[in-house]
Amino acid sequence: MSEISSETWQKLGVSRESLGRLEVLVSVTQAWQRKINLIAPSTVPDIWARHILDAAQLLPLIHKNTSAIADLGSGGGFPALVLAAIQPAPVHMFESNAKKSAFLAEALRQMGVKGFVHTERLIPRVAPKNLPKVQLLTARALAPLSELLGYAEPFFSNGAAGLFHKGQDIDAELTAAAKSWIITAQKHSSLTDSQAVILEVKEIAHVDE
Repeated sequence: MSEISSETWQKLGVSRESLGRLEVLVSVTQAWQRKINLIAPSTVPDIWARHILDAAQLLPLIHKNTSAIADLGSGGGFPALVLAAIQPAPVHMFESNAKKSAFLAEALRQMGVKGFVHTERLIPRVAPKNLPKVQLLTARALAPLSELLGYAEPFFSNGAAGLFHKGQDIDAELTAAAKSWIITAQKHSSLTDSQAVILEVKEIAHVDE
């Protein structure tokens, strides 16, 4: 955390109490990382910038009226657990791997925050068994955009918008996705990677509809 200035956290609206929960998250992530692969081993020493701050940069883009969030393919918990630690809306985490789901539940418990872990596999264009009513979707390193929108479609149909971490190939992904989807989206520069973006997706529709 020392490499990230207090001014940065203040600009993002991260309180001292939230930073305390994030420290707990880092601790539990490092402990579980020894047992299961949650994040790339090369990024463990730089976890605050590569994972915590990378997730927290979504905060200014989250609408104030957001009452629930769904994170697709939560894996090691980024951005889901960071958002759960900082902002008030409960986060629904969808993760098919049982061991990673156990980690997500334990991290929530140790941080003392509310959240929901759904251990089920997402199917393109099919709603999860327990589709929660959410206003926002997040996903990081889950799938190319065209495939990701397939997983996200049931949530969008239910009124959600999306904030998706995307890398340097975002323009190619948008071009490929446009073959199947009509997309209303905006790119926001990433705070942690000059070649990455946060893709804000406001609306989608399948081209055959």
